[in-house]
Amino acid sequence: MGIALVEFQRFLRDRSNIFFVFIFPLLLILLLGSQFGANSGRSQVALSGGSGTALESALKVQLEEDGLQVSFAGEETVKQQLGRARIDVGIFISDDDAADYSAGQEADLEVISASQASAQAVLQEVRTSVQTVSTAQLQRSLLQEAGVSAAEATTALERAETSVVPPGLEIVDTDDVSQEFLGLGRFDLGATQQLLLFVFLSSLTGAATLINARRLGVISRVMAAPVTSWQAVAGQALGRFGIAVVQGAYIMVGTAVLFGVQWGDPWLAGLVLAFFCAVSAAAAMVIGSVMDNDSAASGVGVGLGLVLAGLGGSMVPPEFFSDTLQTVSRVTPHRWAYDAFAEIQRHEGTLTDILPQLAVLAGMAVALLTLGSILLRRSLSRAL
Repeated sequence: MGIALVEFQRFLRDRSNIFFVFIFPLLLILLLGSQFGANSGRSQVALSGGSGTALESALKVQLEEDGLQVSFAGEETVKQQLGRARIDVGIFISDDDAADYSAGQEADLEVISASQASAQAVLQEVRTSVQTVSTAQLQRSLLQEAGVSAAEATTALERAETSVVPPGLEIVDTDDVSQEFLGLGRFDLGATQQLLLFVFLSSLTGAATLINARRLGVISRVMAAPVTSWQAVAGQALGRFGIAVVQGAYIMVGTAVLFGVQWGDPWLAGLVLAFFCAVSAAAAMVIGSVMDNDSAASGVGVGLGLVLAGLGGSMVPPEFFSDTLQTVSRVTPHRWAYDAFAEIQRHEGTLTDILPQLAVLAGMAVALLTLGSILLRRSLSRAL
């Protein structure tokens, strides 16, 4: 425990960790989610202007009936939300538009879509909804011109709508990949991927601390006491484990609060994080025992961390991998942790559902710790 506490204190003294461990991951999640993230279930449309008018009310009702999520805000706010990709389409209603609609005349609405590709599909839905509202208003106007009162025209149109059975359209989605990501929030997938990437990467680059401890003779003095190589590696690994858990928990809480990421059951998500952190810390100890140069170890840690993250689905979702690459990705801890998080986030998985992933991660951690212990004892006989 004393070795782990010293390791944690050394980590806190390095102020560069504040940016790379705590700030940079959230910035990257924000960037990736804003540009490439999927919409969260329902498409977002904002109405601006025309408060309390018949046009605003008719648009709101029709848009919601068509499955769109409607919000209200001022013109500048809506434009900011469009620029930040927080909504898909903004509809701006002027006083003249509202007056023309009430008078049964043609109204020219200003409609702006966001830059993301998915917003174009939402724009088509908005156009359909607006056309439906326009058609209904035109029908009322024609009936009133024929001498029917406004109330009677509305009643007649409602009765006609209920008496006519509209044609049905059944869409069968056979794309397993799209179904797998259905319902994920804009930042949910990216948050999971970047969590695994940065926790493992930060842990591997921490192997340099073990090399420095060997060079300065700290490990030799520790081993002179009644401490085994296994205990020395375990103490170092426990310190890295604590650092990884703090970083992972920070990313999970930060993304949930700032971006609304849904991690599923918090206890199960925390359990998956803990097992993955154990593997990350053990892997760092192996590198720290094998290599003798801290700068080289940092470079190897970054390179190996990025390669394993790419193979494990932390850059491109493994659902897009070929069958061969799917098999290869199973050798990485990232893939097993990714599958566990996917089970919890997307399918409301229970502890029983993620037990296979946890068992594999636990086996990896024990194997790497054992290997690190053997390599550390051998490294003490080498000159640094």
